[in-house]
Amino acid sequence: MNRLEVDGVSMFYRSLPALRDVNLAFAGQQRVGIIGPNGSGKSSLLRLLVGVTKPSMGAVMFNGTDVRRCRGVFAYLPQRATVDWEHPVRVRDVVAMGRYPHRGAFRRLTATDHDAIDEALCRVGLDDLAKTRVGELSGGQQQRMFLARAFAQQASVVVLDEPYAALDAASITIMERELVAVAKAGALVVVVSHDLSALPDRFDTIVLLNNRVVVAGDPQVVLDEATLATVYGWGPSQSRWGQP
Repeated sequence: MNRLEVDGVSMFYRSLPALRDVNLAFAGQQRVGIIGPNGSGKSSLLRLLVGVTKPSMGAVMFNGTDVRRCRGVFAYLPQRATVDWEHPVRVRDVVAMGRYPHRGAFRRLTATDHDAIDEALCRVGLDDLAKTRVGELSGGQQQRMFLARAFAQQASVVVLDEPYAALDAASITIMERELVAVAKAGALVVVVSHDLSALPDRFDTIVLLNNRVVVAGDPQVVLDEATLATVYGWGPSQSRWGQP
């Protein structure tokens, strides 16, 4: 089974610590939620996991190989996935980008590629909008399009930064269903989330981060009220989830 390991990783920006001595290990078929207050290093950790940035110290390995050398293994959906919304590119064109790690950006797509694209569009409910210009999509549809691009890649590790943010109910349902399906099929799913109330249903493992790993494991263990209150700085008048 595929294994992703974070070994003694620290990350500094202009001498300021974003992450300190992080040690984690994940296997395929897991759904992992990364939580923590603003500025706790969540997005920095995701970029390290997919090899976008290099750790200041330590290593991130996929099946024993540095992640920066693992082409096509990771599908990454950053918090603010971007595209030129004024450009007349169509939904299917964006989803097809998920096949680039397999074919390259300039090689003709094969029948296998087209099948993967069609399946990804269908999974997120955008098959009827495949020829629609991306600028005509709603916010929820845009996010589903980027998710379809990740699915079309058929990656071993799917990494998403705040994918549920500002989504409509229908898009949330699709997102939850398909992330369960991709994990059951063997992929490792790693998601940064701020929605604490939904964590036990969405993830098998939770990592509470505050520039270091405070605690990681079963959601029922990690979501301890006293621990969360300490890390998030909740006051005595606030509830379990930090709301007045």
